[in-house]
Amino acid sequence: LQVNNNGVISFDKPVRQYTPDPFPLVDGRPFVTPFWADVDNVEGGDIFYRQSTDPALLGDISQHITQYFPESPFTATWAFVATWDHVAYWGSKSEKGNTFQAVLTTDSKMFYIIFNYWDIQWTTGAASDGDAETGLGGTPAHVDSHPPPPIFQAGFNSGDDTNFYNIPGSQTDAIINITTTSNVKVPGRWVFRVDDFQAPEVDPPQLDNNCWL
Repeated sequence: LQVNNNGVISFDKPVRQYTPDPFPLVDGRPFVTPFWADVDNVEGGDIFYRQSTDPALLGDISQHITQYFPESPFTATWAFVATWDHVAYWGSKSEKGNTFQAVLTTDSKMFYIIFNYWDIQWTTGAASDGDAETGLGGTPAHVDSHPPPPIFQAGFNSGDDTNFYNIPGSQTDAIINITTTSNVKVPGRWVFRVDDFQAPEVDPPQLDNNCWL
């Protein structure tokens, strides 16, 4: 696994591209993107990742997954957790930082991805035409044949043109509100089964934001 500073987890080689493309990708690259954008952790913030078989963490993950997918009881045996903590955007002239997390987990048969969004204050770096003072904006597409707005992309791409998911609001200004959205009724949390693709329906969040792992 490759944890890239631009909010991407890749499986074969690093992803250096900081302006996101919509899924599915034409070149078939498989990766997970909790927050594909122009992150600059030299400007501010930290990136942490760990592989874990800690029983307490796996117990929490198992409980959550079984709650969200009750038809498929799940007991996690492994987890990989990557956290971007108060990371800045390229060209920043502000103190803004984003905090988000991706969790990959399996029981050796089923495989799930969890995205947690704790605090999102910016969407676009200056190199992607974002405002250096606010971290917002970006150049919108003018016609369908042009590239999409370079606002961050959230979701995953399996590389097969079939199994992929774009979180609603990706590459639009509305994605700044991702901490209040969910597909499992927990604000700021999105969960997917990816070995046999399943994504719960998007429902208005009803619980407190206790999504961190």
